[in-house]
Amino acid sequence: MKIVLASTSAYRRMLLERFRIPFETDRPEVDEAAHPGELPPATADRLAIEKARAVATRHPIALVIGSDQVAHLGADVFGKPGTPERAVEQLRRMSGKTVVFHTALAVLNTASGHVQYDSVPTRVRFRELSDQEIVRYVEKESPLDCAGSAKSEGLGISLLESLSGDDPTALVGLPLISLARMLRNEGISLP
Repeated sequence: MKIVLASTSAYRRMLLERFRIPFETDRPEVDEAAHPGELPPATADRLAIEKARAVATRHPIALVIGSDQVAHLGADVFGKPGTPERAVEQLRRMSGKTVVFHTALAVLNTASGHVQYDSVPTRVRFRELSDQEIVRYVEKESPLDCAGSAKSEGLGISLLESLSGDDPTALVGLPLISLARMLRNEGISLP
């Protein structure tokens, strides 16, 4: 069965490539705004499923993988900053605090309509960061397309004091431990 990643994220694509199985990517075209009153984990959960469903309409016999991540500190949400100034501001707000990166995953079998779903929180403790460290980091790594403005798989790891979660790949954007289980449930042989 064809596998489709409902994302154009280079990070998610690189993670899925670890499985060494053929797949294609397709842009989901989903509004990623939170609904009024929606808690950050619920936003990620809903969007993972919506992304898979949006792409499923174009792939009648496929396993479609949807994923979304929301970084939050209580009700404060840290999305993709888009600009260096916003990245610096986000990192200032997260300095010395523990931020939860809630990564949701959905696998939709378009032939059967069956949806598997999981969510994986990762708690990330940022160390106390000076303005100089923050600006230097943003200039060197340009984390403008990452929720929370830090790439733990790169130089951003130097900003952290600790992290905890069940799957280190969830923090990068695609929880591979859960995904492997879901794909095996659909008859995909891994490894």
